[in-house]
Amino acid sequence: MDVLGPTTRLDDPLAPYLAVDRSRPAGPCWVLANMVGGLDGSAAIGGRVAALSTKPDAALFLAMRTVADVVLVGAETIRREGYGPLLLPKVRAQARRDAGKPSSPRLAVVSRSLDLDWAGRAFTDPALDQPPYVITCAAADPQRLARAREAAEVVVAGDERVEPGLALQELATRGASVVLTEGGPTLLGEIVAGGHLDELLLTLSPLMGGDPLPVAIAPTGAPLSGFALRTVLAEGNTLFLRYERGEVPSHEQ
Repeated sequence: MDVLGPTTRLDDPLAPYLAVDRSRPAGPCWVLANMVGGLDGSAAIGGRVAALSTKPDAALFLAMRTVADVVLVGAETIRREGYGPLLLPKVRAQARRDAGKPSSPRLAVVSRSLDLDWAGRAFTDPALDQPPYVITCAAADPQRLARAREAAEVVVAGDERVEPGLALQELATRGASVVLTEGGPTLLGEIVAGGHLDELLLTLSPLMGGDPLPVAIAPTGAPLSGFALRTVLAEGNTLFLRYERGEVPSHEQ
């Protein structure tokens, strides 16, 4: 067991994340999740993540979008968190353009029901430079599907339900090499259960007493998935952990 203590102060908190080699994904594209949880494991307060996030976490949360081609979120997350254009600070946006990428990642919303606010900022804000993806299934209501096609680029990934593996394959065929998911817990649980998660960024917020909602909700019968701790950072009382795919730990002594 090691005792961790103060080491090097980072001028750019994003630097360790920019240095990660994401060229060898488990599937068609590298999938990382960025989530925050309280000390009791809660992933929300009053139904929203924003109240759980500290100032340094909020800053890194937005900056992490720099590494992504697509930001993938569930419909409930869109409804609760009020997403708009995924704008980046000018320096980050310019760095992406210098690398031959769009100035910001593209939003992708997973929804079987297509019960979304098509007049919301995520679909109508003038700052959008490319329409979001809406990922649904073949069984979606035809009228809602037609409305979705007016506001977004629709991707069908599954028959009766959205299959995360098919969704990621479709995003990869559209040029996404790094997909960042920001939740919610149900979507993340399905991604993990399917063996698609390559990297997890988990912020531990110094709070307790939030909603009885975990960071990820595994589907019934899902296997255990193992991860290896790669980076530990701290800012004040907020702890930032970065994991990559690994083996399920053995309980043998």
